[in-house]
Amino acid sequence: MRYFDAHTHVQFVAYDVDREEVFARAKEAGVGMNLVGTQQDTSHAAVEVAQGRDDVYATIGLHPVHTAKSYHDTKELGEGGKEFVSRGEVFDFEFYKKLGQDPKVIAVGECGLDYYRLDEETKKIQYEAFVAQIELANTLNKPLMLHIRSGEGGDAYKDALELLKTHAKVQGDVHFFAGQWEVAKQFLDIGFTLSFTGVVTFTHDYDEVVRNTPLDMLLSETDAPYITPVPNRGKRNEPMYIPDIVRKLAEIKGVGEEALREQILLTAQRVFGLS
Repeated sequence: MRYFDAHTHVQFVAYDVDREEVFARAKEAGVGMNLVGTQQDTSHAAVEVAQGRDDVYATIGLHPVHTAKSYHDTKELGEGGKEFVSRGEVFDFEFYKKLGQDPKVIAVGECGLDYYRLDEETKKIQYEAFVAQIELANTLNKPLMLHIRSGEGGDAYKDALELLKTHAKVQGDVHFFAGQWEVAKQFLDIGFTLSFTGVVTFTHDYDEVVRNTPLDMLLSETDAPYITPVPNRGKRNEPMYIPDIVRKLAEIKGVGEEALREQILLTAQRVFGLS
């Protein structure tokens, strides 16, 4: 393993037709990965798919958009699952606690707050599910994988910081960080790393935060099957493209690509307790 994809979804149905080939291409590129769950089925699948594979790990949890009626993504759940997204999932602490005891599980999430398509009455449900998953991470002594997105419902980063400071005894990673540097610094100050996707290859919106983030607090991720980096935009994303993201991050930071690659791997090992 030379690279690490801190947040990917190769267990999703988007890969059902060629999952083995995707893993083979990642291995050839030297990319290890973290398969991140979004609800019970995709969390269980992440653990199951990771079994017996070197440098493939799992994260289990409930995505905030799935705590209530949510958008139906066929890449995630396939043509089925529409009944699920019409009602959402009540977080089952004992289910996830049992699943989280598997040695392949390295984190809890992706959990957090998503205000992009928020109905006001669902904000309380998101809070409760997030706090429950913070407590699960505390219980399992495993890091958090955070999904935080602001929107019409308000400043999700501010609210998430308050909940973390109140409840969290562990740290973790802020997946696909999209806030300003002043906000990023607050997460860094409480020990959370920031991970960046292929979006950095086609927009400069994240450059300031990337430049200012300490080398040992930066992670790379694909969020595959979404957000394919240049030069493969338009194709389905997959972990083999992580080197393209690391190359761009190094360029933005003005450091050597090999030095950043090595540091990101060391940081992933530290944050997720990888051997």
